[in-house]
Amino acid sequence: MTVADRLARNRFETDEEEPHIQVNQEVARRTGAADILIAVCPARVYSKEPDGSIGVEYAACLECGTCLAVAPAGSLQWHYPRGGFGVQFREG
Repeated sequence: MTVADRLARNRFETDEEEPHIQVNQEVARRTGAADILIAVCPARVYSKEPDGSIGVEYAACLECGTCLAVAPAGSLQWHYPRGGFGVQFREG
């Protein structure tokens, strides 16, 4: 079974009221954060929008924290989702 097949078995409970990833678009544009985040995120959560902003599909986040480790200072706010929300791994 491929990694993609295993990831497809995961369940995501999306917290529409309180997203766990927020991008400071102004800082992100100034620091080139989009290219960094797009390159390192294993779940491909980040995208570059036509207007130059960073799109975030936080419902697909694996909560690994890679983006938090490499994001330029001030460009990203990240915290674990509230209890009952986020990724639920169903495959080892």
